[in-house]
Amino acid sequence: MTSAIRPTAGLMDYALLLALATIWGGSFTMIAFTLDDFPPATMSMIRLFLGAAILGVIALYLGERIAMTTRIFLLLVLVGLFGNAIPFALIAWGQQVVDAGLASILMGIMPIATLVLAHFFTDDEPLTKWKLIGVGVGLIGLVVLVGPAVLGRLGDDGIRQIAILGVAISYGINAIITKSLLNLPRMAAGAGLVLAGALWLVPIAFVLEDVTSITPTAPSVWAIILLAIFPTSLAALLMFKIIDRQGAGFFGQINLLVPLAGVFWAYLFLNEALQPRAAFALMIILSGVAVSRIRPSNAQKTKKEVML
Repeated sequence: MTSAIRPTAGLMDYALLLALATIWGGSFTMIAFTLDDFPPATMSMIRLFLGAAILGVIALYLGERIAMTTRIFLLLVLVGLFGNAIPFALIAWGQQVVDAGLASILMGIMPIATLVLAHFFTDDEPLTKWKLIGVGVGLIGLVVLVGPAVLGRLGDDGIRQIAILGVAISYGINAIITKSLLNLPRMAAGAGLVLAGALWLVPIAFVLEDVTSITPTAPSVWAIILLAIFPTSLAALLMFKIIDRQGAGFFGQINLLVPLAGVFWAYLFLNEALQPRAAFALMIILSGVAVSRIRPSNAQKTKKEVML
């Protein structure tokens, strides 16, 4: 079977990818304002419920409806699990020990996981050497961003680091499953998958955390509201748009850009030092993204022919 060929990514595709990376990168800074008042799973649960409510109200206003079937219900549940519940829970647990720099490198495995999964589970995203080379260059850029010394901490707490790797793979699975929801109304589908993620976190929050003792302050409440609007609601819609336009493999490169955006927001709002190597890392990562989009000379090759 000959796989369909997507159009070459254009300026708008890269702009959407950069916009989503900027929004998701800002979530780390916003989360920092909630840590003193909210346990991580509880904060994530509230954020997702608010995000689902926002998207749900907009969907109702636009008159969007989903003809719910068993298949669509299961897909929404799975996207909520792999795109929200598992990542939020594992990140919160893993980063109690694993620092942000090492976590960003481990999360950088997501593009590779997504490329491999897309090769086997989609008809229009074959794996090529240029995609793997591009991701490899991007990972080098991540190492430059956080500093090579961070690699020395690999294996210090293996279980927690494996948990972070699990997040990267979970996001890759989520990108593949999301392709099956692209024919649904975007606002309604976004509300459904965000709500599913919130429901998955309810038992985690109420069993493992002391929800009843929370006494929130105004900054933390506003931070959660902003998290619900931008890195949750708007991000879900941008994710749909990017995967629809360029596929899961292209979307998977988001994790190479998010740490850069996180550095920028932390500098802007948390007064964290901006390392000069960040600009160099940006150039390397963007070069990797560009290399990954190089097409084989014969655009009609089958998956078997382009697979390494």
